[in-house]
Parts: sequence; structure tokens; C-alpha cells
Amino acid sequence: MPDRPSSEPPKRHRRLPDQRWQISPQQTELAQKLAVATNISPTISQLLINRGIETPKQVETFLEPESLILPSPLEEFPDLAISLELLQEAIAFQKKIAICGDYDADGMTSTALLLRSLRALGAQVDYAIPSRMHEGYGINKRIVEEFHSEDVWLILTVDNGISAFEPIARARELGLAVIITDHHDIPQQLPPANAILNPKLIAESSPYRGVAGVGVAYILAVSLAQHLGQMQGLIKPMLALFTLGTIADLAPLTGVNRRWVKRGLQHLPKSQLPGIQALIQVAGVQARGDERAGGAGGAEEQGKSSNNQITITNPKSQIPNPKSLKPEDIGFRLGPRINAIGRIGNPQTVIELLITDDMGVALELAMQCEQTNTSRQQMCEQIEQEAIAYVETEFFTSLQQDRVLFIVQPNWHHGVIGIVASRLLERYGVPVFIGTYEDEEHIRGSARGIPEFHVFEALEYCHDLLGKFGGHKAAGGFSLKAQNLQALRSRLSEFANQCLEPQHLKPLLKIDAQLNLNEINQQFYQQLNALHPCGMDNPDPIFWTPNVQVVEQQTIGKGHIKLTVIQNIDNQQYKIKAIAWRWRDYFPLPPRVDVAYKLRENHFNGNTTVELELIGVRLPQSHQFFASSRTPSSTTFEYHQRQYTCGFYKNGLGSELRIKNPEGKVLVMQPGHIIGLLGTNRENAKEVDLSQPQYDSIIQAALKALSVLSAEL
Repeated sequence: MPDRPSSEPPKRHRRLPDQRWQISPQQTELAQKLAVATNISPTISQLLINRGIETPKQVETFLEPESLILPSPLEEFPDLAISLELLQEAIAFQKKIAICGDYDADGMTSTALLLRSLRALGAQVDYAIPSRMHEGYGINKRIVEEFHSEDVWLILTVDNGISAFEPIARARELGLAVIITDHHDIPQQLPPANAILNPKLIAESSPYRGVAGVGVAYILAVSLAQHLGQMQGLIKPMLALFTLGTIADLAPLTGVNRRWVKRGLQHLPKSQLPGIQALIQVAGVQARGDERAGGAGGAEEQGKSSNNQITITNPKSQIPNPKSLKPEDIGFRLGPRINAIGRIGNPQTVIELLITDDMGVALELAMQCEQTNTSRQQMCEQIEQEAIAYVETEFFTSLQQDRVLFIVQPNWHHGVIGIVASRLLERYGVPVFIGTYEDEEHIRGSARGIPEFHVFEALEYCHDLLGKFGGHKAAGGFSLKAQNLQALRSRLSEFANQCLEPQHLKPLLKIDAQLNLNEINQQFYQQLNALHPCGMDNPDPIFWTPNVQVVEQQTIGKGHIKLTVIQNIDNQQYKIKAIAWRWRDYFPLPPRVDVAYKLRENHFNGNTTVELELIGVRLPQSHQFFASSRTPSSTTFEYHQRQYTCGFYKNGLGSELRIKNPEGKVLVMQPGHIIGLLGTNRENAKEVDLSQPQYDSIIQAALKALSVLSAEL
């Protein structure tokens, strides 16, 4: 064929996610040995090895968490006994108890759990939540003074208090007893409470070590009910609230969390708590398959049925699909509706929802959660787009030098900027600090970090420029005077440059194993259920498949991509549908890519299929050949007992791959094209679909031959 360009210029695609793919090493021998010893498949064995589970005993405990022998909480938590004595005294003599909770899902479910259980046990108890807008996180002196004026005898903090030295000291001065239940990191000086229950104060080897605030509240409530001999009817409601709060707070699903969450997910669909039933119905959990098939939205954006109607079933009946829920039903559906209230609404709405026994009240409050979540979604979307536009204009070229993104804008709601920070981190792969003005002189913000960057240490490094701040390795919050803004930006960049290298500045994608599309079926999906419930410290398995063809794609809903991909194996096509949530910026995807994904079931029109949920995509090796300066020019290879020649040639617009058969016919492929040319010369060549097995197979054989030659150069 003559050396001249095709009449059609190569189609341009928007940029792809700039990710670091970290593919776990496959320990085939150990996986096989573990599979034989435990009677599970080698694939599941490899996934468990990737999660640090390498012995038959560890496998048994993980797959059957009920086999875990739990020590008594009284043996693990030194202050639990005194806590029970104080609560028993308050109940016996009808002394007032006041709970100080928090405005996130963990704090609100903790508050509701203790309110329900203490009232059921005969306590006189009420609660208060600090104002996110005006007071910020944790118990404060105003709340303490208010409790004192109301003749409260015992203060019980949930999901906060471990760092509140001054407010707790003031409570003790006023003669109030205080029990702190919290799970946050331990400060240098503990508050002077009567009792402190915090898993960070117990042995790291304890199965209770990873509980969230709601887990501490659950342990306290169950222990008190046992102590008083009044367990009847209490465990299931408390377990439902524990499960809701634990998953929504992203607590690790290991140890007792895994055991109790697995139980809770089985009970949640048939929970007798009106608030839980109302949330499930309003969030449309029972219609999950229909929504995903119709593209109504994903992650925090899912909620209503495809026609935007909410169907209320008999509140005393089980929901239509009474199977065990999965953590994503809470993490993507129920949790956001609770958290939205804490972010931009009144936390009392959620607490009253979770403690009411009136289904009518529950449905009304659940609808308030739904409406607030819709407002939160719109707010997040607007702020995210404004932030992206600002970053692309002001900071994009300097991110590699700054190694941290610090963006502050007026009129953003600080209740949702943490969500936006997470999305910017996912997009740009650098630590993100995002803030908004409380007034002309003060800024409040949120931070999110990457694995190599410790957020709390970064904030400590800047302590002299900040007001209040706190957090942990992955996330934090802070406030500062506006006059310190530029100094803080410089200091954070200084810290980031000390701990980050240029290669760190891409989102990290940890991949478990490679799969071919012909291995994906219902039976394989059911095998993966052995790993559930998945969540923090036990993530959903992530697989990858190289060099698939994107044969159909369209944007749906709020910027999602719905697509079909094909892999050709031994002259056979294997096709599967996929969804990529919130990927409109990457549409259209190139016709040939490597894909990384989770597996998801889709329930639609009575049919159940397994689909891909894309979380990563990159150009395959063949595209790298086109761009490589080391690409060999030509070679020969054998295919189906016939000799072919192939090579890369310049065509005026770039390189193209040409494959010539013994009869002189040439197949031409240009990068990014799914349509190629076939013929003895360019003028008379016909267009062919390169995704067809007969063409795709020979292209892959040619690329393999060129790859071998390239490695030898």
C-alpha cells in the first residue's frame, strides 16, 4: 500500500484517568496449598492472601466470623465496669443522663442506639448535638453548662470527647459524672472523665480494636443489658443501628465488626425499627437492580426508582427481597441520606427517625432525609464543577511542583466540602485541602490524603498557622485566620515536598488479579460472596482484563458511562456490559483499553446478570507501541501455519500498523481506530471492523511478535 494518510483523521479522545496500577503479585503455589487445606477455590485463596490471610486458621476465622472466640469486653476495656456502675446508679435512682453525640452517621447512630437502649432499660435520658455550622465537632462548654442547668447527673459522650479536656474538666468542676465513649486517636493528655471507653486504649491484638463510635456504644449497651438481666428484645434493634453506623463511618470490616456486620446485614431487611424500614423504602434498596440497569445513578446519587416514584410497602412486612443486604446498600444508599442531614440539615431529624416507633413519623422523617440528600447532591455537583474549573485555570500546571492542592473559595458550604475534597483527590491524585470562608476573617476546611501523605502530621507541621485542627492519616479538618492563607499554602507545599515524589502524584489503584472475560459468570460471582461483607480493610476484589474492545458506549444519568466491552479469545468473542460511575469527563473511551473493575450483579426484568463496574482504564500495550521511540520497524511471525510480515510505518499523521499476508494483502490499523483497511493498495482497500475475531486475533499476534522483538532491542 502507498505511504499516504487515510482520508479520515484519527478520532481524538478526552484524557483518561491518570492512575497508578498496583497489581498484587500472584502467589500461585501458596494459593493452591491454601485452597486444598481449606476447600476453597485457588482464586478465593489468592484474594485472601492479598488481604494478609495466609493460614488455614486465619481463613476459617475470616470466612466464618462466628467461630471467633471473643473475650469479655469487661476484660478488654478497663473502664467498662465503672461505666456500668454509673449507669446502673443513674437508672436505679432516676438521675438524669444526657448524651452528647456528633453530627455524622457514626455519631447519630451511636446517639440513637444509646437513647433506645437506655430508655428501654428504664433510664431518664436526653441528648444534645453540637452545631456543625456554629460550634464544630465535639462536646463544648456551652453544652456542659446547659446540661448542668437541666440537673443532669451523668454525661455520656458518643463518638467524641477524647480530646475535649476543657469541657470535661468543666463538667467535673460542676459535679457532673462523665463517661467518654469514643474511637478517635488518643491525645497526649486524657480528659478527667470518670470513665473512658476507647478501642485505641486497648491492646492492638484485641478483636474490639477496630470498632467505630457506634461499636463502643453497642458494647456498652449490650454489657449494661446483660448486667441488668434485661436482654429481651434489645439486641436486634441495637445490631441494626450498629451495622448502619459502622459501614457509614467506613470502619474496618475485620474482627468483631465483620462478625456483627455480617449478622446485621441479614437482619436489616426485616428490621422492626420503623426508621430503618422507612430509610430502606425511601432509598429504594429493594429496586437496586432496576435503577442500575436504567442508569438512574450510582454511589451517593442513587435513590429513587426509575420513574422517580417511591413505593411504600406494608410497614410490618419484610421488604420484597429479604436476602442479606450488602455494605454498598448502606454505603451508597442509606448512609448518604443520614450523612446529608448531618452535613446540611438538623441531626435531630435522623436521631428522631431512628428512635421513633411510629411508622408514619418515620416515613415523614425519611422523606426529609431524601430531600436533604437531593440538595446535598446538587450542592456537591456545583461545588465540584466550580473547584475543577478553578484548579484547571489556576493550579493545574503547578500541581507537580506544589505536590498538594489547597483551594479556598467563598460561598461554599463547609458541610459538603469534605466530599468534594475526596472527589478532587480521586481526580488529581494529590493531597487536597479545601476551605471556605466563615466570615471575612476566618476559614474552615477539610483535608484528604494519599497513602504516602499523613494529613494529621501535615496539619501539625502547620500548627502555628491554624486555629482548631484534627484528624488522622487519611483525612482531617482545620480552621485558620484568612490572613494566614498564603503562608499555610506555602507550608503545606513544603511538607508535601518532603514526603512525596513525582511518581506518587497519581491516584493509586490496587488490583487483586487478572481475569479473562470468559471466566466471569454467576458461579464465579457467587464464589466471591465468601469475602463479604467487604469494606475498609477488606475491600471489594478488583480485577483487570487487558486489551478489551469498547464496542458500545453512551452517557446516562448524572454523567455515568454505560458500555459494552469484548475480549477475543481463541477466535471467540466474549461480551459483557459495564458501567463507569461519574466518568463523563472521560467520554468517549478509546476503542481498545485495559480495564480494571469490580463485579456487580444487575437485576432487571427478572433476569440476573454479572456486569463490570469500571474503576480504572488505561491504553493497552499496543497503543504504547505507536508512541514509543524504541518501537521496532518490522518483523515476521507465523499465524495459523502461515507466514506474515508486520511493522509500524509513518503515514503523515503518525504511525500505523501494517500486516501483510503471503498473497500481498495488507491489513492497516491506526491508533484509536476500530475501523481498519484491507487490500493490496490504499485506493482500492475496503474498510473492515477490526473488532471482529479474525482481524483482532491476527493484530494481537502481530503485536506480540513486535513486543518480543522490542524486548530484544
